Amino acid sequence: MKVNILFPVLDEERRLEKGILKTLIFLKKNNLFDYQLTIIDNGSTDATEAISRRLCEKHQAVHYLKTPERGVGVALRTGAADNSCEIIGYMDIDLSTKIDHLRDVKAIFENQPEVQIIKGSRLMKNSRVVGRKPSREFTSRGLNGLLHVVFKNHFSDALCGFDFYRKETFDQLISASSQDNGWFYCVELLLRAERKGIKVYDLPVIWKDDYDTKVKVVKTVVSYLKRIKLLKSEFVKEDRAARND
Repeated sequence: MKVNILFPVLDEERRLEKGILKTLIFLKKNNLFDYQLTIIDNGSTDATEAISRRLCEKHQAVHYLKTPERGVGVALRTGAADNSCEIIGYMDIDLSTKIDHLRDVKAIFENQPEVQIIKGSRLMKNSRVVGRKPSREFTSRGLNGLLHVVFKNHFSDALCGFDFYRKETFDQLISASSQDNGWFYCVELLLRAERKGIKVYDLPVIWKDDYDTKVKVVKTVVSYLKRIKLLKSEFVKEDRAARND
């Protein structure tokens, strides 16, 4: 089994090298699976590109892609187009989700062939969140609650950046999804999976808040609300068209 771990980054000169090296050390030490680490730079203007290219020269398993557009959505599509590994997923470069959960990814995909998607969750009984500000916890639970009301999805935490897919499923979902460039694109992939009857495997994770995060809470919430409305409208149109066929 070979796994391609995507790291979408934007102006991450301070955290990039530490995140990549920590991941490489963990994977080499534990010999879990064959792997490729793909840094996908979506519009950085700092030293992210120079650091990435240096890491590629030193480490054969590290790859670098750059997109002219900003956003996690375009980064994931770029990674998928370049991917040849059986498993593809993405993680935050700050490694907020404990890296040891890659052991769970290996065990689940190897022992449960019916599982197509593994989704990290901070909201399950056995999850543990360390150091999170109450405001961010409230916002996260509120958005996840709204998603459940609007889409009646079964996965518990749409916003945790630790997702892994079997290649064919990832490619299929990308083909069926919008060209949204933002973070909500990750949520759309999961919602479309469930509409196709593909179960999302919820994995409780240990997650540590990064106080150096670049997430702008208010801007992100407003963007998500707009995307929720647009996607719900799109799903209604698709359902209506399907009934008329």
